[in-house]
Amino acid sequence: MIAPAIVLLAFVWLPMTAWLVVVVAGVVAWALPGRVRILRVIFMAGLYLLWDALALVWMLGLWVISGFGWKVNSPWFQRQHYALAGTMLRSLFRAAKWTLRLDIDTEQWDVDAVAVGRPLIVVSRHAGPGDSFIIVESLINRFQREPAIVLKDTLQWDPAVDVLLNRVPTRFVAPRRSRKRGAPGGALSIASMASELEAEDALLIFPEGANATPGRRAKRIAQLRAAGREALAERAESMPHVMPPHPGGVLAAIEACPEAAVMVVAHTGLERLSTVADVWRELPVDKKITLKGWTALPEEIPAGRDAREAWLYDWWERVDDWIDDHQPEPLEPRRVRAGRGTHAGGGEHG
Repeated sequence: MIAPAIVLLAFVWLPMTAWLVVVVAGVVAWALPGRVRILRVIFMAGLYLLWDALALVWMLGLWVISGFGWKVNSPWFQRQHYALAGTMLRSLFRAAKWTLRLDIDTEQWDVDAVAVGRPLIVVSRHAGPGDSFIIVESLINRFQREPAIVLKDTLQWDPAVDVLLNRVPTRFVAPRRSRKRGAPGGALSIASMASELEAEDALLIFPEGANATPGRRAKRIAQLRAAGREALAERAESMPHVMPPHPGGVLAAIEACPEAAVMVVAHTGLERLSTVADVWRELPVDKKITLKGWTALPEEIPAGRDAREAWLYDWWERVDDWIDDHQPEPLEPRRVRAGRGTHAGGGEHG
């Protein structure tokens, strides 16, 4: 019901004058100095509406030529949907870069330098809006990978995202309290996807589960203590920029696809954009978003659940240290954090 409404809203209900306002807002926001927040918002909202509608029409065409859905899940049509995703994300980022004054630097991670011909498990921190889009765009357009993605189920409220990701390997994970009875948990879903990875595929996981905020971080540390995981809670407290990772999904993916390389991704530049109010205050965000990746090959991953959980925390400490060294604007003096174990081994690749 929502998807047709989006198309109608974009192409029928909105008069041409409204689109003229959107175009003018974009030109003025680009040309004038200063924030001009409302013009930037009008342009990006109109652009995103058109972007969503075009994607829906494109996918309707793919559905028709697939035999009205008969072959829409076949490999050829999946490749067409990945090509659509790459094209749409590239165009969206081009507009966002000059409207919001964003600089996205992905040169510090290179998947194909160490993982040629291997499936890849990408394990990323989660902070700020759009980090999943940035990583997916790079995987598709820069590395020619076909990403399988684990995302929160609320993203299905966006019709284009809903239709597209339900036609490629994706798992929408619901909180335990709202999960349907008998539905598989997140770790089982992730293991199922990982077991089907091929050489050109990548599985994207955000083990923090949600954007990192001080409140969520404190709650997660308290949960570790309540579960008797005092050592992990102390390690988590020494990492102020990230939340303690949920290891279940990552470890399930590694076990289900033992031949895969694991890439751990850190990024900085979006930390202060957790809420709608934060985004409004920062417009234009005028930030440089930098991504950094480290890769561990299968032989560098320890055996056993406890050892792998500690290994994941080692990587998260490395991510936290890197973020501390690459803050776009220092929010507080750098602290020397004691009590850290040895950083994750191997992994000086790419």
